Amino acid sequence: MAENRKVIKGWVLWAIVVGLVVVDQIVKISVKTTMTLGESHNVLGDWFRWCFIENEGAAWGMSLGGNYGKLILSLFRLVAIGALSWYICHLRKRETPKGVIIGFAMILAGAIGNMVDSAFYGLIFSESTFTSVAQLLPEGGGYAPFLYGKVVDMLYFPLFHWPEWMPLIGGNLFFSPVFNFADSYITIAIFYLIIFQWKYFK
Repeated sequence: MAENRKVIKGWVLWAIVVGLVVVDQIVKISVKTTMTLGESHNVLGDWFRWCFIENEGAAWGMSLGGNYGKLILSLFRLVAIGALSWYICHLRKRETPKGVIIGFAMILAGAIGNMVDSAFYGLIFSESTFTSVAQLLPEGGGYAPFLYGKVVDMLYFPLFHWPEWMPLIGGNLFFSPVFNFADSYITIAIFYLIIFQWKYFK
């Protein structure tokens, strides 16, 4: 177990988190500043599309009850980021298997990635519309106050869609669900922990 702990050093672990967040943000900023709201491009025919929608901050394009829901979600995410950071440090002290720690690091990176959108995008971007691309650092200021920014989504796999009789999650155009890299980090990490690290949680 001691060797397992030494394999992943603290600076390597946080470099992974920062690297994942940077990738997530580069993609989101690129989408936000080059695509109009609702714009869509086929990448792999009907299997994978690159499209741009925004949501109030919940995972997989879901909304959460207007401004109050948005604020509650942002505050919850801040608390979750703090708790996850503390828990990861706690796991390292207990000589936890590196796979478990990396899994939680991916969840942390996903939470931070979407939190950046919620906290700062409203301050630094103009509003995205169906006819115009958002501007970075516009002269008149951003479209929303701190913690009220919208999360950028762009990944859409039509193979996995909601049945026609089900309402679209969040009313996000006709794309549902659409998600981003941060959502992917969290989802992949959860499945990884359940499938490959279940013995630790026993």
